[in-house]
Amino acid sequence: MSALSGQQPGSGGGKVAVVFTGGTISMRIDPVLGGPVPALHGQELLALTPGIDEIAETVAIDWGLVPASHLSFDQVIDLADTVRSAAERVDVAGVVVVQGTDTIEETSFALDLLVETAKPIVVVGAMRNASEDGFDGPANLRGAVRCAVAPSLAGAGVVVAMAGEIHAADDVVKTHSDAYTTFQSPNFGRLGVIDSAGICIARRKTGHSVLHARRAEPVALVTVGLGMDAAILDVLRIAGAHGIVVAATGAGNTHPDFVEQARAAIEAGVPVVLATRCSAGRAKPAYGFPGGGRSWQQAGAIFAGFLHPLKARVALSLALGAGMTRVQLEDYFAQFG
Repeated sequence: MSALSGQQPGSGGGKVAVVFTGGTISMRIDPVLGGPVPALHGQELLALTPGIDEIAETVAIDWGLVPASHLSFDQVIDLADTVRSAAERVDVAGVVVVQGTDTIEETSFALDLLVETAKPIVVVGAMRNASEDGFDGPANLRGAVRCAVAPSLAGAGVVVAMAGEIHAADDVVKTHSDAYTTFQSPNFGRLGVIDSAGICIARRKTGHSVLHARRAEPVALVTVGLGMDAAILDVLRIAGAHGIVVAATGAGNTHPDFVEQARAAIEAGVPVVLATRCSAGRAKPAYGFPGGGRSWQQAGAIFAGFLHPLKARVALSLALGAGMTRVQLEDYFAQFG
């Protein structure tokens, strides 16, 4: 799906492959449709980014012009192949992935699970389109390229660079629908900052095992709310979900009916992963009352650790696509806390 376009002259710390997938950063307002639509290809976006050639020579790879909300797992796996191939080039110091922000918290984590390289991989987007005042695309893209050639990010896996901040793919979430500073790391905080002088790293990102998945299995996500009917879990099992992620209240608590429905799914061979619907923290076997975390543990649920429910669903889908057994799934999720 990708196509290599021209190179931009540079004088920085090595070539950076910039993979363009679409999103708000690529959009302009269509007067007929009355709203922004994908319009700008890679070289056009690079031409709108002053000073980027002073950081590094860039190689534009036009993978597509796709709104992030349209992306499928198959497309993300194909994107991972493109990123991996770019990173394998000996003349490339790092890779930048440009995409829409709607699903950055999921796609960045999927790339983190699928691509194994010591070279920096940086995901970036924009909160304003190219027709708007305050278009943040050029500044974000320039910062991402700066990260891609930073020795201090070697071996850090996939990071997200937005609004002058660097976030780990396994923690970052989108917290606001359109604020510039929407991306935050609620559990462990940002990795560092970007400014005109370079980047400053405040902490190192922890590593985790790479998945060798060529597909993703269908996994459902259920967020538990006040008074919800637990029968939804049985409906999903019957409908053919290969796995279920439950975003429970608090530290991993639900009505007891959810535990019993989950137990039935687990006994039928459908893995159930328990996460917390809270913006930070982790689900754990803490409470002993019926429906509390301990009863979920006794029912055979796998705990998601510090993973946000959306990320837990990505991990479970790809892990099942990689053919992991129940025991392997438990070991895999254990590394996330």
